[in-house]
Amino acid sequence: MKLTLKVWRQKNNADQGKFVSYPVEGISKDMSFLEMMDVLNEQLTEKGEDPVHFDHDCREGICGMCSMYINGKPHGPQQTTTCQLHMRSFNDGETITIEPWRAKAFPVVKDLVVDRSSFDRIIQAGGYVSVNTGGVPDANEIPIPKKIADEAFDAATCIGCGACVAACKNASAMLFTSAKISQLSMLPQGQVERKERAEKMIAQMDAEGFGACTNTGACAAECPKGISLTNIARMNREYFSAVVSSENV
Repeated sequence: MKLTLKVWRQKNNADQGKFVSYPVEGISKDMSFLEMMDVLNEQLTEKGEDPVHFDHDCREGICGMCSMYINGKPHGPQQTTTCQLHMRSFNDGETITIEPWRAKAFPVVKDLVVDRSSFDRIIQAGGYVSVNTGGVPDANEIPIPKKIADEAFDAATCIGCGACVAACKNASAMLFTSAKISQLSMLPQGQVERKERAEKMIAQMDAEGFGACTNTGACAAECPKGISLTNIARMNREYFSAVVSSENV
């Protein structure tokens, strides 16, 4: 395959940045998108040019590091992570536009790399989960209905890649935050700090500068792990319940 890559290049957060076009040849349709980027960087390195900086780690669709905005969609045309996107999804001779996540709360570090530590601070704001450190309990001592366990597990599959924020016209982090709140609010182990957790995580989300949710559903449509919008509804219930309880104390 022969492609033209229109890549966003930006030296740092203070730099204005711009698109730079690069032709690449000899791309196999069986390559992953990141392998194709590796080929581009090898060519740039051989020419003595600065390679394109982008995030990656496991390359197995698990860690969520491979955040790229490809042809106007987070992670590209398939509902998967960038590392699991293959070049067979594109046509020979195509021009592919590659950008970083666009959000105030995700400042650009360099090129396609953004600082997503705002997600970490939201999780940290949720605090810890109280546990009984006495004797080791039996595995089935605390029965959890399968439906609840399944829903909690589905919420916990969020990998924090930020595709939801990138897809949202408001750069909202509601889907991410709601998944992290949901996975603990539904389980017995997360009940002690349940109300405080919801209030603090949402307050931190707002403090980070993420936008509001207007229920367009773009976040769930682009989420590579299929996190459901029902988590946002659950988070809103958790929050309002916590606020009402706080006001009545």
